[in-house]
Amino acid sequence: MLAKRIIPCLDIKDGRTVKGVNFVDLRDAGDPVELAEIYSREGADELVFLDISATEQKRKTLAQLVYHVAEKVNIPFTVGGGISSVEDVDILLQNGADKVSINSSAVKNPQLINDLVAKFGSQCIVVAIDAKQIEGKWMVHLVGGKIPTEKELFSWAKEVEERGAGEILFTSMDHDGTKNGFANKALAKLSKNLNIPIIASGGAGSMQHFTDTFVAGKADAALAASVFHFKEIKIKDLKEELQENGIPVRL
Repeated sequence: MLAKRIIPCLDIKDGRTVKGVNFVDLRDAGDPVELAEIYSREGADELVFLDISATEQKRKTLAQLVYHVAEKVNIPFTVGGGISSVEDVDILLQNGADKVSINSSAVKNPQLINDLVAKFGSQCIVVAIDAKQIEGKWMVHLVGGKIPTEKELFSWAKEVEERGAGEILFTSMDHDGTKNGFANKALAKLSKNLNIPIIASGGAGSMQHFTDTFVAGKADAALAASVFHFKEIKIKDLKEELQENGIPVRL
């Protein structure tokens, strides 16, 4: 079995790392380059940077941040936020990103997935999907969860795979920041339906939650933010516990 990955996520706003609950009430969590260096040293398998304030004007700033992160870390990292073209991806990869994550732009223009895969290869294209349950159905949302769409999680995820994306980052907005555990039933269904890796996001609050998402949720990787940023869970301790629970991880 492939080793399960632990991925700290850094939400970036105006050049700082922030964290909220259910996508709101943001508070400062530190300098992203410093945090990236710490996580790399502590044994994180990968990092994800999401620029939640991304605009055309700030694209240059994001590229500079990517460059500084690439100088400091020796693990793969993914960058997302406001990416909507082949040119955007080109700039970020040239500055040192290993993968890019697209979300709203993929929903609005699904052909973008095909275009990016054709240009850069599926291995560096991650499609992020934010969804919440509405009347029993998992519905895809955009713009940090503010705008509901007609797309349903499982059918959209299947289309994303068919268009060539290499990975899916699924965030349950119902679980995000609550620290009550991941959306394991939905994750298990995604894993059963798809052949590409699924990254679980939203809800990490304890080490047991990571075990649960790998066992019950069948996730390939687990992403978390505040439990790492505010030192509630140390990555080394987490990996040791996962290994004791029979889950393969890189120590």
